[in-house]
Amino acid sequence: MNAQNATNEAPSEMQILDMSVNLGGLEMKNPLTTASGTFASGMEYAEIWADSAKVCDGHVPSSQAAQAPCGGLNHRQLSINPDTPLSCLGAIITKGVSLNPWPGNDGLRIAESANGMLNSIGLQNPGVEAFCTGDLVWLANQDVPVIVNISGHSVAEYMAVVERLESEPAVSAYEINISCPNVDSGGMGFGTDPLTAAEVTAACRTASKRPLIIKLTPNVTDITEVARAVESAGADAISLINTVAGMAVDIHTRRPVFDRVVAGLSGPAIKPIALWAVYRVYQAVKLPLLGIGGIRSAEDVVEFMLAGATAVAIGTANFTDPLTAPKILVDLKEWCVTQGIKNLRELIGALR
Repeated sequence: MNAQNATNEAPSEMQILDMSVNLGGLEMKNPLTTASGTFASGMEYAEIWADSAKVCDGHVPSSQAAQAPCGGLNHRQLSINPDTPLSCLGAIITKGVSLNPWPGNDGLRIAESANGMLNSIGLQNPGVEAFCTGDLVWLANQDVPVIVNISGHSVAEYMAVVERLESEPAVSAYEINISCPNVDSGGMGFGTDPLTAAEVTAACRTASKRPLIIKLTPNVTDITEVARAVESAGADAISLINTVAGMAVDIHTRRPVFDRVVAGLSGPAIKPIALWAVYRVYQAVKLPLLGIGGIRSAEDVVEFMLAGATAVAIGTANFTDPLTAPKILVDLKEWCVTQGIKNLRELIGALR
């Protein structure tokens, strides 16, 4: 390239857009990550994303665009590297990992609801040792920050999982789940009381210097009290929100649909609740927030960031369209260009 050409070729608006954010010490190239329990460890999604990148590489005839896995976008627009598909994300949050294997709940585990989904999975997972020798080995080669979601029946169990993961270089941060409504002990039981929430946070804080993100439940009277408690105990960031407690009834058997009766509601139905939680907690603490709940478009991402979220996690939408995250990334970039935004961080808490 000669000097004249170099002068004439200015960088595109897309190239000068800075989408990076810092979530409690975790550097992310963009604010998009995946909600725990909706993405496993990403293996299946990575395969779909890679296949879509190959199919959609180049031009797709308009007559075939609707049938193409990528919806007619090519892999450059989707920012998907077929070799490391998940690297287009700012981070990935794994499914919950516990000290020992958890079998999960009996009976029906998922049911559709109006504009959402009820689940009663029960945090089924093979335990931290199996995670370290299996999924984490694969994730280490995906060129994406790994946030491990951690579950426990006791404070000691949470701490033990963190201590085991400290020797794993592929782990970038921890999301401490003290908010799941689908287990009998631990989970939401820790997140509804500020004192126990702080106790779990403090224990995990002593075990690691990595970024510590505490995931809170909306099923409390005042979520800001719990947020302040975990901030004081050493949290680096807060996830808002986990699922909303709900139930479903089978009118033919006249019994609850789920064996445990209660289940967790997710999806677009809870987005207003999640936005309200993010907005309130943003006013109450100084920590960065990870917004979760019903996100399925770039507009949703912008709403959460304006309400106070530094980053967002895409959850139930992954089930309806496995390519939701990379498609949102494309749309978010285009929205920023049309709005003249050069740095995405200027949106955080920018409600007028």
